[in-house]
Amino acid sequence: MTALTEWWTDMGVSVDTALVDALLKAAPEAELAQRAIEPTVNVSTSAPVRKGARTVSDWANEARAKARAAQSMDTLAEAIRAFEGSPLKTTCEQAVVSDGIAGASLMVIGEGPGAEEDRRGLPFVGKAGQLLDKMLAAIGRTRAENAFITNVNYWRPPGNRNPEADELAVCRPFVDRMIELAQPKLVIAAGGVPAVSLLASKDGIMKLRGNEYAYATPDGFKVPIIPILHPAYLLRRPQDKSRAWRDLMLIEKRLAELGG
Repeated sequence: MTALTEWWTDMGVSVDTALVDALLKAAPEAELAQRAIEPTVNVSTSAPVRKGARTVSDWANEARAKARAAQSMDTLAEAIRAFEGSPLKTTCEQAVVSDGIAGASLMVIGEGPGAEEDRRGLPFVGKAGQLLDKMLAAIGRTRAENAFITNVNYWRPPGNRNPEADELAVCRPFVDRMIELAQPKLVIAAGGVPAVSLLASKDGIMKLRGNEYAYATPDGFKVPIIPILHPAYLLRRPQDKSRAWRDLMLIEKRLAELGG
């Protein structure tokens, strides 16, 4: 597990190191106790369960219908909070939808909520969010005035793991509809999960970052996307902040060219 955690960190994946350390210390005792009590059964009680017997495709279709019916950010947010199609909804406190100015020329799309975001109901409010605010301020942007922030997943996964493919799939219609309603000039994909998900790419964030990609929603709204390194990754690897700075300069330049 230690080797896997180090690899995750190198890849820019957010890791709850305190939880990993606790698991490593508890694992031997827990394994012995489990064998003594129930040697042939291995049951996980933490796995989220999707309500009902409907398939991921069924829930994605429902999300698509509800997203298209939403004619404002408020009604879209209500639809997201009421949606029952993500199994993560049963393991977190609340849906974390968005923050900032809807209709701003710059839209930031992250991975999903962590513990602090889940508690407060707002995206990017922990340490990584504080760094994101500083990064945006460097190019004259704030969530209070001229930036809009959301995620590709609205519910915190257990242990802050990455959202899985089906969890992203049922959120995707809402993400696309939010882009259509916000009408940004440019989208930042903050981190590997949103970049790979939105662009359907096989490349990782290190190859995707710092480049501009054309994106179109199913209903035809077109917007450029520039992936960047996730702020949580930069907190762990500050030596890569020079790359982030170059990406921010590209974003500032492109926003000026796009009239944003």
